[in-house]
Amino acid sequence: MKTGRVTIFDTTLRDGEQAAGAGLSAQEKLQIAKQLERLGVDVIEAGFPISSPGDFEAVQLIAKEIQGSTVCALSHANAEAIDGAWEAIREAKRPRIHVFLSASDIHLFYQLKKTREEILEMSRDMVARAKGYTDDVEFSPMDATRTEPTYIYQILEAVIAAGATTVNIPDTVGCAIPQEFGDLIEGILNNVSNIDKAVVSVHCHNDLGLAVANSLEAIRRGARQVECTINGIGERAGNASLEEIVMALKTRNDLFNLTTNIDTTQIYKTSRLVSELTGFIVQPNKAIIGANAFRHQSGIHQDGVIKKAMTYEIMDPRTVGIPASTLVLGKLSGRHAFKERLAELGHFLDEEALSHAFRAFKELADKKRAVTDRDIESLIAEELRTASEFYHLDHVEVSCGDHSIPTATVRLIAPDGQALADAALGTGPVDAVYKAINRIVRVPNELTEFTVNSVTEGIDAIGEVLIRIESNGVTYTGRGAAMDIIVASAKAYMNALNRLLAAKKARTE
Repeated sequence: MKTGRVTIFDTTLRDGEQAAGAGLSAQEKLQIAKQLERLGVDVIEAGFPISSPGDFEAVQLIAKEIQGSTVCALSHANAEAIDGAWEAIREAKRPRIHVFLSASDIHLFYQLKKTREEILEMSRDMVARAKGYTDDVEFSPMDATRTEPTYIYQILEAVIAAGATTVNIPDTVGCAIPQEFGDLIEGILNNVSNIDKAVVSVHCHNDLGLAVANSLEAIRRGARQVECTINGIGERAGNASLEEIVMALKTRNDLFNLTTNIDTTQIYKTSRLVSELTGFIVQPNKAIIGANAFRHQSGIHQDGVIKKAMTYEIMDPRTVGIPASTLVLGKLSGRHAFKERLAELGHFLDEEALSHAFRAFKELADKKRAVTDRDIESLIAEELRTASEFYHLDHVEVSCGDHSIPTATVRLIAPDGQALADAALGTGPVDAVYKAINRIVRVPNELTEFTVNSVTEGIDAIGEVLIRIESNGVTYTGRGAAMDIIVASAKAYMNALNRLLAAKKARTE
């Protein structure tokens, strides 16, 4: 049986951010990149520099800060894009340029209006241009799974000869079935004469729900790099999920006999961070990191797990960073117990942040009989959201009922420390709150999404609100959590507005 290591190429910050409704600032991207480095990701695709000045800035920032992982920039197969990609990552300790160009006849005929010969020449020339900047060059023939295999072989031979060290096979539209995708990978390994000079990579989309299955089959057939995202986010139905691929290789090592460089105990924390910053909630039944992934309701299952966990659990939750202990915190819990629990959940705060979080915990514990891990996660996320605000929500008061007009009064603390208050009427309490906030902040926007979720069960559960607002064609996500859902709604709106204001400030500067 073959042994070896699979390179994990994370594209959360590039393909993941392309998911409809996602939008990250340069600092948020850097925060995720640093966590991906702690996770042990081999290659971080930091963005697509030519796509916007903001993306260029984010890639450049990540390239300067990341030391342990390769930092990759995506590029069109044209000179300007390749030159721009290099400018963005030139200060990286380990830079990579990733060149892509459509290969399928569907794309060539309807989108690019070019012949196969022209595409072959462009691919070869642009890889050679990228090679002039860095030895680490990757090439992707886009829509490879709808391309004639013999043409794929031709392109790969040409780009490897031009200097590509990784050749990536994308299932761009997510149409492949594991057997045929595996056959394609095997065909490449058997028919591309110089394939031994490059690593074969795969990038699978999840339109048919087969991205992880296709990736694992490709690995089984000989691919040694897999492109994936945290929580499987990405264009349309998303990408192959990093945590599912990594844990499949780890759990079924008897079948694959392959390793990765991933510190799996960082998976849960990374998942929560990406969910928090992108605004995409992880569904409860999500494999590996969903809320129900290690919960058992069936009596038979509970009996088995109590007697021996492996009867119904193929993984120890601690291996992915989920504490298995059931320490319950309450209003009598001290600062040390709180700090210990934070550490078990992967949060290490400085003294000032810890003091602030502990005060918030005590306030919550006074209202709840027991504070769960999910409550603490929500509390810490809320603290992070308020760490760099323009306007701070200081007070919310609402009057409403079935025979009264909803009225809201809000008080915000402005950047200069001034307290600003106003009131408004609305069609409901949340509408009234938002109108009152708008009267103070005065930033035109449109509310496009409003979602309410319960963080934990019970009548004393924390409610979490996710909203999206749009301004000048750009979407901004906001999240807020509180036991009072109106307060959570106000916090979410302020979070989105503060992101909008931060983006405006960055553009101005």
